[in-house]
Amino acid sequence: MGIDLVAGGKSKKTKRTAPKSDDIYLKLLVKLYRFLVRRTGSKFNAVILKRLFMSKTNKPPLSLSRLIQFMKGKEDKIAVVVGAVTDDIRVYEVPALKVTALRFTETARARIEKAGGECLTFDQLALRAPLGQNTVHKSSTYNFFLVVYDNDYQVLGSTVSYAFSILGMSFFFVLKGR
Repeated sequence: MGIDLVAGGKSKKTKRTAPKSDDIYLKLLVKLYRFLVRRTGSKFNAVILKRLFMSKTNKPPLSLSRLIQFMKGKEDKIAVVVGAVTDDIRVYEVPALKVTALRFTETARARIEKAGGECLTFDQLALRAPLGQNTVHKSSTYNFFLVVYDNDYQVLGSTVSYAFSILGMSFFFVLKGR
């Protein structure tokens, strides 16, 4: 006896429906944006909720220089980054930006606020723009990273600096494109 499946067979699509992290603040944000998606039907809120579910690898940090470059000509809008915003010492002048992010490094926050900008949290954004009005969503690029294995396929490290610090050992690289 078999199982009766609808024509086309079993659906193999899987996606996260909750974050795997135990961070209670992230779970509160998920609760808030679930409510906003259900009650407003806004596509912006659905995208934010989907990104809140993602793993740490899929929420890479965004540097201040990339953010400034992206926000040229959109100074009146709020930049939304589901991830961390990090400082970039190569940038001398920071314009007044309104940025929402999960996390800011201390120096990035200080430089944005010194320039007359604002660093917002996602709950503040939900109060200010519940439907995502006047916001621009920016996700960081996935750069490749290096995974170093020894001869028994044991992962030794996943950064270039670590890889070159153990050159005396026999190992090989696997370049994972992101």
